[in-house]
Amino acid sequence: MKIIDLSKPIQYNASDPWFMKVKIKRKPHHKSRLLIRLLGLPLKLFPKQFSGWADDTIQKMGVHATTHIDAPWHYAPTCAGQPAKTIDQVPLDWCYGPGLVIDMKHKADFDPITIADIESFLNREQLSVQPGMIVLIKTGRDQFNGTKDFHKKGTGMSAEATRWLIEKGIKVMGIDQWGWDLPLPYLIQKAKETGNAELFWEAHLVGRDLEYCHMEQLVNLDALPYSGFDIAVFPLKIVGASAAPARVVAMMREKTV
Repeated sequence: MKIIDLSKPIQYNASDPWFMKVKIKRKPHHKSRLLIRLLGLPLKLFPKQFSGWADDTIQKMGVHATTHIDAPWHYAPTCAGQPAKTIDQVPLDWCYGPGLVIDMKHKADFDPITIADIESFLNREQLSVQPGMIVLIKTGRDQFNGTKDFHKKGTGMSAEATRWLIEKGIKVMGIDQWGWDLPLPYLIQKAKETGNAELFWEAHLVGRDLEYCHMEQLVNLDALPYSGFDIAVFPLKIVGASAAPARVVAMMREKTV
């Protein structure tokens, strides 16, 4: 079975904006030797050729800073009048299923993805959305990962298209750009220009009424066919959190003769 990694590396990147920066402190092998002695093991009883153990501490990393999956709690405290699920409450059976790639690389920056866009692609490729699938929106904007403009570029899902996928039975969906909606700085600018209070974060806020999760900052979707694979996206079990980093992978199904 071929496995394709769809997750970006977790590492410090100087070009990331402050709200995305990751800081990891490395502890080399020799630093642990003193700790081992303090724990009571005499130096003479150290195993031969033992240089100590390496260790690392994540000093700073927001749950939305890298490839991650958002919980319903991220969008609002309630969903359809009930307490919204935090990431540790998201059912694991939502997080594994047949994958489907919807190719939207042709969409220009700031041009929202519509139901018509999705239906046109599906009709052209003779594909369909089935309940339980994990749907991946390919925009090609992962090429800007690690650049200072990553969060400023991209298309984005419209509220209508997001709602359409949920109503088709999709609980988990994802995108290979910084966010699910149109870029955040653009949305802020347009909301100010138009005075439209319904414009900002319209796709995320579908989650106030319809329960779903989406992944952001996926990578490597070009390595996938449009269908014929499974997706696993198991988040860290962070109690009470609005999201969690996840190692998202695609597993290619073996062809039968």
